[in-house]
Amino acid sequence: IELAVEAGSYCCLLGPSGCGKTTTLRMIAGHESITAGQVLIDGTDVGNAPPAKRPTAMMFQNYALFPHLNCVDNVAFSARMQGVEKVKRRSDALEALDLVDMQGLAERMPSQLSGGQQQRVALARALVTNPSVLLLDEPLSALDPFLRVRMRSELRRLQRSLGITFIHVTHSQQEAMSVADQVVVMNDGRIEQQDSPRGMFNAPRTGFVARFIGGHNVLSGELELTDQDGYAVQCEAGRILSTSRPAHVKPGAATVSLRTDGIRLEPASYKADNCVSATVRAIEYQGTTVRLELEVAGTAEFSVMVGEAAFFSQPVETGAKVKAAWDESAIHLLQQH
Repeated sequence: IELAVEAGSYCCLLGPSGCGKTTTLRMIAGHESITAGQVLIDGTDVGNAPPAKRPTAMMFQNYALFPHLNCVDNVAFSARMQGVEKVKRRSDALEALDLVDMQGLAERMPSQLSGGQQQRVALARALVTNPSVLLLDEPLSALDPFLRVRMRSELRRLQRSLGITFIHVTHSQQEAMSVADQVVVMNDGRIEQQDSPRGMFNAPRTGFVARFIGGHNVLSGELELTDQDGYAVQCEAGRILSTSRPAHVKPGAATVSLRTDGIRLEPASYKADNCVSATVRAIEYQGTTVRLELEVAGTAEFSVMVGEAAFFSQPVETGAKVKAAWDESAIHLLQQH
C-alpha cells in the first residue's frame, strides 16, 4: 500500500474484516513490524522505532482500561511510567478528562462507567500524550446505535478543535462518510480507492467500492460506443445508455453502478432504454425512505430507495412485477480493465 494522510486531517480506513486496515494501523503505531518500505510521520521515518518513540497514541477497540485504577489514574498512567511528578500528571489527566466531558467522574473505577464513558476515558488517555497522530481501532463498535451517532460528532469536533491527525479504522460505511476528510477503502491487503467521502460516493472506481460503500447497484455487460460521444452497455437485464462518454472508454467488458436513490419504479408495461424488469423481493420501511429489494437478471443484489411519500402514493406489494428505471444522472461507469 501507499498512503499519504494530510497533517491535521481525519482519515478513515474502511473495509471488510481481514482486509488489512487494523494491520496498517498497528504498523503506524509500531505494534506490527514492517517488512519493507517506510512509515513517515512529520517527515521522519519511524518504521523501525518502538511504539514509545513514535509521536502516536492508539485507542484500542476494547478500550484496555486498568480495572484497578480510577479514571484519572488510568489517564495519567503513561506520565507515571515516564517519571512525571504526581501533581503535574494529575493536572494534565484532569485537563484531558475535561476535554471529553469526564472530569466530574474522575474518581470512578472503570466498572462504574458505561461503555460510552469508558470510551471517553480511553480517548483522554490517548490525548494526554499530545500525539501528532491519534490512531483509533474501531472506537465506536462497542456502543449502542444512538450513542455511536453522538460519539461520531464528538470525535469530529475534538479532531477539529485539537488539529491532531486522526486515523480511524472502521467497517461501517456510514461512520467513515460522516467523520472523515479522506476515506480509504481497503480490500485483501490493497487500497481499492482513496478519496473524499463525496468523491468516493459519487465516483466509485470499482465494483467492490460501489458495493461496499452502499447506495449503488452494480451491473456488468458489453460496452459499445454510440454516436454523439455516448456509449451503451448491454447487460443481461437490459440496455444502459448514456450520451456522455468519459475519456479512455473502450468497447468490451464493462461494469456500471446505478445510484439506488436515482431509480424509480414504473409499471411492468413501461418500455425504454435505462430500465430493467424486476420482481419486488422485500420492502423495508426506514422512515423518510422505503428500501425495496428487487430480483433483477444478472445480479444477486438490486435495491431502490424511494421517498416515503412517493412510495405510499403508489405502493407495491412483495412479489409484484415492476420496471426499475433511471435517468442518465444515476449512471456511473466503473474502471475498465
